[in-house]
Amino acid sequence: MNGINIPEIFGTMVFNDKVMKERLPKEAYDAVRLAKDEGKPLSHDYAKVVASVMKDWAIENGATHFTHWFQPMTGITAEKHDSFVEPFGDGDVIMKFSEKSLVKGESDASSFPSGGLRATFEARGYTAWDPTSYAFVKDGSLYIPTAFCSYSGEALDKKTPLLRSMDAFNKQALRILRLFGNDKAKRVTPTVGAEQEYFLIDKSVYERRLDLVHCGRTLFGARPSKGQELEDHYYGAIKSRVSAFMKELDEELWKLGVYAKTKHNEVAPAQHELAPVFTSTNIASDQNQLTMELMKSVANKHDLVCLLHEKPFASVNGSGKHNNWSISTDLGENLLEPGDTPNENAQFLLFLVAVIKAVDEYQDLLRISVASAGNDHRLGADEAPPAIISIYLGEELDAILNSIESGSAYLAKAKSELKIGVSVLPPIPKDSTDRNRTSPFAFTGNKFEFRMVGSSSNIACPNFIINTIVAEELRQFADQLENAKDFNGELDKLIKKTITEHKRILFSGNNYSKEWEKEAQKRGLLNLKSTVDALPHYTDKKNVELFAKHKILSEQEINSRMEILLENYSNIVHIEALTAIDIARKEITPVVIDYQGFLLDELKLKKEYGKIACGLEEKLLLKLSALSENFSNALDKLVEDVEKYDGTSSNLDKAKYCEKILLADMETLRGYADAMELLIGKDFMSFPTYEDILYSVKY
Repeated sequence: MNGINIPEIFGTMVFNDKVMKERLPKEAYDAVRLAKDEGKPLSHDYAKVVASVMKDWAIENGATHFTHWFQPMTGITAEKHDSFVEPFGDGDVIMKFSEKSLVKGESDASSFPSGGLRATFEARGYTAWDPTSYAFVKDGSLYIPTAFCSYSGEALDKKTPLLRSMDAFNKQALRILRLFGNDKAKRVTPTVGAEQEYFLIDKSVYERRLDLVHCGRTLFGARPSKGQELEDHYYGAIKSRVSAFMKELDEELWKLGVYAKTKHNEVAPAQHELAPVFTSTNIASDQNQLTMELMKSVANKHDLVCLLHEKPFASVNGSGKHNNWSISTDLGENLLEPGDTPNENAQFLLFLVAVIKAVDEYQDLLRISVASAGNDHRLGADEAPPAIISIYLGEELDAILNSIESGSAYLAKAKSELKIGVSVLPPIPKDSTDRNRTSPFAFTGNKFEFRMVGSSSNIACPNFIINTIVAEELRQFADQLENAKDFNGELDKLIKKTITEHKRILFSGNNYSKEWEKEAQKRGLLNLKSTVDALPHYTDKKNVELFAKHKILSEQEINSRMEILLENYSNIVHIEALTAIDIARKEITPVVIDYQGFLLDELKLKKEYGKIACGLEEKLLLKLSALSENFSNALDKLVEDVEKYDGTSSNLDKAKYCEKILLADMETLRGYADAMELLIGKDFMSFPTYEDILYSVKY
């Protein structure tokens, strides 16, 4: 059998740099490159040329329609498809795609979350082509990546702040590079590789679970007799059905230019992971959205369902999305890679302490960037970091920073005093220390791994936060160093001062331990355990000033985002509560009644025949009777509290009510339901159990 020729199919459905260079006139190609690399506007004439060439290429690849593909605040992507068909003459058509259709589109902005930015009667919103991310063909349509904004210019999407943050980061990072004599680099770009975790289950069991269909997670379900205790799934042999899914997924991703690299079984039964190669943050964000969409559609072809919820099953590991963040210049230099010369060492240390300072000063924003109803079930569990933000650097870097702060000798291969900008740091290999899987923000050789991001999240959110907070620290550093008379001396003082003032954020131990929670409190670190705790900090004065200073978000845009996120949280929990009521009434209660009736009939039958040994039936009946009574009372309370939900006023009040009342009610109801499930005969169950779901893919 012939294998796949990956170089031959890679990027074949993408209007990428290679295609543009081959098809566009040189002047038009150069103009697009300037727009992509330096943010230069593309003229009307060049846009017209690009649109014509892009249309021809798309049609050659099977496209009949085009769509402006954008990322509204719903958490998923949006698309409206228009055909290339235009009337021509008497009953004929031509295939037309204008520069206006490429550059700008219009959508009903009132139909997407706006957090008060748009009234229902104010419908106009615009999509604007993002030339930094390549167009592609999928399912017979030309997809044009775009930003989405209101008629008056406010950002209504997740991509616009990301693009703004990349410009802000580039501006401040270039200032730092110039201080170190680097005049060649023209752009500094944050880069990302997002590892994607997910579950695959058989479609037949999914369709029989109303909670999975409506909520993406199970609201009921007793712990299976075998979970992940034997650690026999992680990196284990991939089952044939899953392997076939992964093979097709890889092929589809490669055609779309996604650098799908690694695939394997994850820790929990039915859990898996895909990891790509690093690329620029905005492209990585687009490609991760594509990856999640394709995971679902490809799974469906194989009679499977892909679950991207952070915690679909209560008793096993949930799914995250490890956001590996780094910094690269247009010359291919990784600025988080320690160098071999004094100049490179000092530059690396300055970028390193900028990240440390940023994470310490903006712990709240980092927590907000991963806040969601789904992720609240995952954070702090055995597979995810806790809500307390901290940084892990590893033994080597910890020792280096300690020696710089104290001015003492650093003991490596040879004893040497570290003088920034004068001495050469010992080479720091990428794997100079063990990994800390419990750390929320870990340095892993030449990048930082932000492990708190949820599996269903749009990575634009955490990355625009990281870009912005680090840009702010670089701005402060540049302001100080640009005016220094003695650059090396000022640099030395700046790095030492930053380490001293922000070392509280550094922690190398077990982030799950109770001792760390106490220690973090002593250090003054935030512990925003839930989404409802975190989101109100979005509008803190320092955060509003930060985003305004770098022109990322206005105060009005920040307020709207907080309202949208609070409303989304409440809606999710409310839907879960209504679904739990439906399942409890229509599926669990009848099963319990039927099984109790069966036991009662058995008990009567035995007594009629004069059998004395009826202990088993009597014990089961007594247990079920007590549990079902408590279950019924818990259901009544949940119904009563759901009815009060609409009486709450603000989005924050609704969210607090959902967290404190509805989630607690649902947990109580579940406790009784799960206990009864363990007592009821399998043939009586009306929906698949955890055993059925987690092991539904058998070969």
